[in-house]
Amino acid sequence: MTLYTPSPAIAAAQANGTPIVALESTIITHGMPYPQNLEVARQVEADVRAAGAEPATMAVMDGTLHVGLSDTQLETLAQARDVAKLSRADMAACIATGGTGATTVAATMIAARLAGIHVFATGGIGGVHKGAEGSFDISADLLELAQTPVTVVAAGAKAILDIPKTLEVLETQGVPVIAFGRDDMPAFWSRSSGLPAPLRMDSAHAIAAAHAQRIAMGIPGGQLIANPIPTEAEIDRATLAPIIARATQDAATHNITGKGVTPYLLQRIFELTEGRSLTANIALVRNNARLAAEIATELGTLS
Repeated sequence: MTLYTPSPAIAAAQANGTPIVALESTIITHGMPYPQNLEVARQVEADVRAAGAEPATMAVMDGTLHVGLSDTQLETLAQARDVAKLSRADMAACIATGGTGATTVAATMIAARLAGIHVFATGGIGGVHKGAEGSFDISADLLELAQTPVTVVAAGAKAILDIPKTLEVLETQGVPVIAFGRDDMPAFWSRSSGLPAPLRMDSAHAIAAAHAQRIAMGIPGGQLIANPIPTEAEIDRATLAPIIARATQDAATHNITGKGVTPYLLQRIFELTEGRSLTANIALVRNNARLAAEIATELGTLS
């Protein structure tokens, strides 16, 4: 059974020992409209290449798990409709039934592990939703980080989440949460959440060394690297707090639940910030891609 199909560029990178950075595809299918989604996907891939690594955008297309997409495939995915949003629970079912789906953080980590890729850049991870004590709405991303050995570079957890509870779950699951170059946790669109970071590292080399050490010790799971959004692109948390509160209330009013919550909130916040949230999102994803490429390069020197 063939578990995945690498693009020619990824196959060449694997053969040559070129560093590889995994990228998710839900940002393409569920994050923004066409053609902006395609432009951003190309930008992020170009950022990875400029930093010395090869990007591997993951997606399931017509029942095949692709590790790395050609530009034609990127464009096809960017224009596709009714694309499934895949996580651990439904990824295999989508492949088995010949479906098409975009990979979330959890699904991208699974694909990366299958392909032997150790570093993944995303925007923000999922986590514990506000009100989870009643709804039990907790993202599969957190449990994936506890079991799949991939270092995930993100701008922290998405700001729409309950970040203190998200950190508690990650601590319980034994996931290292490492803030890059600062002592407090970033919060997606904001450089600071007001919460102390469990760990701090100031170089890609240190992060790569910690990843290699965990593998050598046989410790399961990955690392979460919390990389703050560039200063010029941030929306501070004082500005965001009432906007997030309003969007959350709107979601409850319209009975939005399950997988629909995150895309609804992101769209509502986009509207309430008059597009600033999307501009910030693009900046932080590109920033994460560059750091991930540095980590992947450093990891290659340690193996």
